Amino acid sequence: MNLLSTFANAFKVPDLRRKILFTLLIIAVYRLGAHIPTPGIDVQAAQDLKRNATSGVFAFINLFSGGALTQMAIFALGIMPYITSSIIMQLLTVVIPKLEAWQKEGESGVKKINQWTRYLTVMLAMLQSTGIAFIFHNGGGGAQGQGGALAGIDLIPEFTAPRVGLVVLSLTAGTALIMWLGELVTTKGIGNGMSILIFASIVSTLPSEGNAILQQKGMGNFLAILAIGLGVVVAIVIMEQGQRRIPVQYAKRVVGRRMYGGGQVYIPLKVNQAGVIPIIFASSVLYIPTLLQNTIQSPGIQNFINNNLVNATSPIYMVIYGTMVIFFSYFYTAIAFNPVDQADNMKKYGGFIPGIRPGRQTAEYLDRILTRITLPGALFVASIALMPSIFLATQDIQQLPFGGTSILITVGVTLETMKQIESQLMMRHYEGFLK
Repeated sequence: MNLLSTFANAFKVPDLRRKILFTLLIIAVYRLGAHIPTPGIDVQAAQDLKRNATSGVFAFINLFSGGALTQMAIFALGIMPYITSSIIMQLLTVVIPKLEAWQKEGESGVKKINQWTRYLTVMLAMLQSTGIAFIFHNGGGGAQGQGGALAGIDLIPEFTAPRVGLVVLSLTAGTALIMWLGELVTTKGIGNGMSILIFASIVSTLPSEGNAILQQKGMGNFLAILAIGLGVVVAIVIMEQGQRRIPVQYAKRVVGRRMYGGGQVYIPLKVNQAGVIPIIFASSVLYIPTLLQNTIQSPGIQNFINNNLVNATSPIYMVIYGTMVIFFSYFYTAIAFNPVDQADNMKKYGGFIPGIRPGRQTAEYLDRILTRITLPGALFVASIALMPSIFLATQDIQQLPFGGTSILITVGVTLETMKQIESQLMMRHYEGFLK
């Protein structure tokens, strides 16, 4: 009811109504591009691929393109190159002093970093589109590891340099267009443009996945999975909203004849500080052996990769995947939140945690708290990521609409969009009150 009332109130405000309608228009354009075939491909072969590639790594990458990858549409790469480049730039900010200085410059520095993120996105799109062109040509590359999903399917029968160049150019241009659409939603829509496009991609696949379960398992199992999905949604909402609030007291300062400060605030440390990034990291690392297996001529190594690193039902796959998700949860949290910088900023402006000395002891205290609360968040994200594999191993369900990355992103984006709309409603409420 709160969601419906928020949107109802938003439509009553003309400015917000225009932003919401503009966002819906951009989503429509984005979904249209996910169904336009890339020039130079065999459309019938793309339809065969769509029916076969229902699990494994291709299903994960296909999730972020809303089904465009298996249709080889112009938006086949989806938002993944931009996500990858954003993560790379965030990691490089910690390593390269120049990027760290830009980040501390404020809005001007963020614009520079965003510009380089766009350049890196185009470069990654060119590399990935080239790799996809070779993989989708007669089931090449690492695609054979997907249980033969691409065996005998050739999406690019006329594999010449001009034809491959046309495919690469089309896919790269599609990625650049998606990036521009996402920025339009951020600036002229309701905000969080890239997240909303990912949300649209995931939600677009839910009806077909639900129908597949209904046809495969019947109404009883479908309702049971639906009930489990609703329970998972509630758990994700609780976990996403969960945080540890660290109280910070600021001492009063006298400047001239005026007194400043003296208030008490808190530092919100989220239980799931890393969000869905650990799942993306872990899936990307597990995708590397899939790409390299054709270059390794040893049958034993190829069989091990096929049986344990590609097969989602393998216990070894589940253990490795879950462990990597937990590891990357700590890794990304350590990058996103620096206790030493936080303690230095608090000390600089006269802030302190009651009972804790400023400086080094404050940094150690924050690091200890962050380490403790990250563990349940990491275990929860790992369990969510392994849900599709568990259902595939126990129930033989190829596509789980309420599990893994999809539901985590969907709930997270919904909560963030709700906060954006509520904040804009609150701002306009205060503006009307002042007028």
